[in-house]
Amino acid sequence: MQQFDGVKVFSATKAREREEISGRITEWISNNKGKMEIVDKKVTQSSDNEYHCYTIAIFYKLT
Repeated sequence: MQQFDGVKVFSATKAREREEISGRITEWISNNKGKMEIVDKKVTQSSDNEYHCYTIAIFYKLT
Protein backbone atom coordinates (compact mmCIF):
# COMPACT_ATOMS: atom_id res chain seq x y z
CA MET A 1 0.00 0.00 0.00
CA GLN A 2 1.15 3.49 -0.77
CA GLN A 3 1.60 6.17 1.87
CA PHE A 4 -1.68 7.89 2.78
CA ASP A 5 -2.90 10.87 4.82
CA GLY A 6 -6.36 9.62 5.68
CA VAL A 7 -8.98 6.94 5.30
CA LYS A 8 -12.72 7.26 4.70
CA VAL A 9 -14.82 4.26 5.70
CA PHE A 10 -18.23 3.48 4.26
CA SER A 11 -20.29 0.62 5.67
CA ALA A 12 -23.74 -0.76 5.06
CA THR A 13 -25.68 -3.50 6.80
CA LYS A 14 -29.29 -3.11 5.71
CA ALA A 15 -30.36 -3.94 2.15
CA ARG A 16 -31.29 -0.35 1.30
CA GLU A 17 -27.94 0.92 2.66
CA ARG A 18 -26.09 -1.63 0.52
CA GLU A 19 -28.01 -0.45 -2.56
CA GLU A 20 -27.08 3.18 -1.83
CA ILE A 21 -23.42 2.77 -0.83
CA SER A 22 -22.02 3.42 -4.31
CA GLY A 23 -23.94 6.71 -4.51
CA ARG A 24 -22.58 7.78 -1.12
CA ILE A 25 -19.03 7.01 -2.25
CA THR A 26 -19.48 8.83 -5.56
CA GLU A 27 -20.86 11.88 -3.76
CA TRP A 28 -17.95 11.92 -1.30
CA ILE A 29 -15.42 11.68 -4.15
CA SER A 30 -17.17 14.49 -6.04
CA ASN A 31 -17.28 16.72 -2.96
CA ASN A 32 -13.54 16.24 -2.40
CA LYS A 33 -12.34 16.48 -6.00
CA GLY A 34 -9.06 18.38 -6.16
CA LYS A 35 -8.51 18.03 -2.40
CA MET A 36 -7.29 14.45 -2.34
CA GLU A 37 -6.02 11.57 -4.44
CA ILE A 38 -7.23 8.03 -3.81
CA VAL A 39 -4.23 5.73 -3.44
CA ASP A 40 -5.82 2.44 -2.34
CA LYS A 41 -9.05 0.77 -1.27
CA LYS A 42 -10.13 -2.27 0.71
CA VAL A 43 -13.51 -3.97 0.38
CA THR A 44 -14.68 -6.45 3.01
CA GLN A 45 -17.87 -8.37 3.61
CA SER A 46 -19.02 -9.99 6.81
CA SER A 47 -22.26 -11.74 7.60
CA ASP A 48 -24.18 -13.73 10.14
CA ASN A 49 -27.59 -15.42 10.00
CA GLU A 50 -29.43 -12.11 9.66
CA TYR A 51 -27.13 -9.42 8.32
CA HIS A 52 -24.62 -8.92 5.52
CA CYS A 53 -22.28 -6.00 6.10
CA TYR A 54 -20.17 -4.36 3.39
CA THR A 55 -17.29 -2.12 4.38
CA ILE A 56 -15.31 -0.07 1.88
CA ALA A 57 -12.23 1.78 3.12
CA ILE A 58 -10.74 4.40 0.81
CA PHE A 59 -7.18 5.51 1.51
CA TYR A 60 -6.20 8.93 0.22
CA LYS A 61 -3.42 11.51 0.09
CA LEU A 62 -4.16 15.20 0.43
CA THR A 63 -3.25 17.27 -2.60
